[in-house]
Amino acid sequence: MAKPKFAVEGVYTAVLTPMTKTLDPDTKLMAAHCRWLLANGCDGLGVLGTTGEANSFGLKERIAILDALAKAGIPGTRLMPGTGCCAIPDTVALTRAALAHGASSVLMLPPFYYKKVSDDGLFAAYSEVIQRVGDGKLRICLYHFPQMSGVPITYGLIEKLLKAYPKTVVGMKDSSGELANMTGAARNFPGFAVFAGSDELLLPLIEAGGAGCITACANVASVLAAEVFGGFRKGKDVKAVHRTLSDVRRTIAQFPLSSALKTLMARHTGDDQWLNIRPPLVRMSAADKEKLFQGFDAIGFELPMAA
Repeated sequence: MAKPKFAVEGVYTAVLTPMTKTLDPDTKLMAAHCRWLLANGCDGLGVLGTTGEANSFGLKERIAILDALAKAGIPGTRLMPGTGCCAIPDTVALTRAALAHGASSVLMLPPFYYKKVSDDGLFAAYSEVIQRVGDGKLRICLYHFPQMSGVPITYGLIEKLLKAYPKTVVGMKDSSGELANMTGAARNFPGFAVFAGSDELLLPLIEAGGAGCITACANVASVLAAEVFGGFRKGKDVKAVHRTLSDVRRTIAQFPLSSALKTLMARHTGDDQWLNIRPPLVRMSAADKEKLFQGFDAIGFELPMAA
């Protein structure tokens, strides 16, 4: 087996969080979904991220989700939980909980309420978290998603963090949609694991030295992403598979990702529990659902057998 190029790499799913009728996390269904993903090509699980509606959950709820997944036997080493919160103490508490369950890394948004903050301010925030957690096992992937957070992760900030914490800050998920930003980070910071947040950019990023992807659509297309990543590493021509993966992404991205993916999972499993979603997000309309199904079915890709 080839030696890993990065501290973390491969295909990670930005895992959905199924909910009960009362809009509480359905951790039993979530654990089953995690097992299905790991059985179908995923190297890791990005739980408690944007697609998982993490910012619609309180701190206690998020920690309870991690506890429940551990109790259900989901390997902590396969988890990359989202732990970035607006308040430093919340980020510290959630990060400690992730490490307590053996998480190999965490995905950390910057504090995202205050806008137009300086790199010095963001460095101080990340540094404060690292110092307070105080655990040599901590591995952080920064989360660059300026469209949602309003707080970009700049090359200058990455450089400062790598200089101060070279063994702790190991990578970045880039959900900006800007390939040049991803390839530039991979080029400028050797050994820094850059993950694409979009399936369409997986192949061009790993061709440029990237580490893989962490994507929403891997909830339904992890087998395709795994074939692209693994095939590329073995020197295979994976362009056709990547085109199919990109078609899946473009079709689903016409709609709000969490509700569209939950709708697909409900159809695939026959379990309408998947349709539950916490406000302010809402279920898909009947018309959008029909459009989604028509577009998805036209691709010709079939999901693996349901868990």
